[in-house]
Amino acid sequence: MDVKNVLGSIDKDFIRKGSAAVNSEDVKKVLDKANEITEKVVKSGPLQRFLKDVALLISMVKDYWSGAYREIPWWVIAAVVFTLLYVLSPVDLIPDFIPVIGLLDDAVVIALCLAMIEQNLLRYQEWKEAQTETTINEDEQEVT
Repeated sequence: MDVKNVLGSIDKDFIRKGSAAVNSEDVKKVLDKANEITEKVVKSGPLQRFLKDVALLISMVKDYWSGAYREIPWWVIAAVVFTLLYVLSPVDLIPDFIPVIGLLDDAVVIALCLAMIEQNLLRYQEWKEAQTETTINEDEQEVT
C-alpha cells in the first residue's frame, strides 16, 4: 500500500463526493453512534488532537437535526456527517487495524473537513457559546 498516494487522494473532492450521498439515515447513525465516535477519537493517538473539534461537530449535527440551529447549509452538515462516519468505519482507505498508519487517513479527513467548513463552524461555536451564556445567566437569576 502506497500510503503517500492514498493520503494524497483525500482532497476536497473526496469529501464532496462522499457527502453528496449523505441522507437522513446517515445523520441518525451519527447521532446514534456519537459516543462510539468520541470513544474512538479518545483512544487513538493520531485523532486525540481533534477531540474538541469532533465534540463540536457532533454537537452541531445534534443541534441541526433537532432544529435548534439551522443557520447552516446542508452541504456543511453532509460533509460533517460523511467525515464522522468515515472516522467510525474501521475499513476505509487505510484500514484502522494497520499499526501506526491505520488512522492517518481519518486524521486527514477530519482536518480537511474542518478546513472546508471553518467559517460555518466558527459561527456555530459562537452561537453555542451564546446559548450557554444565556442558560448560565437565567440560572443565576433563578438563584437570586
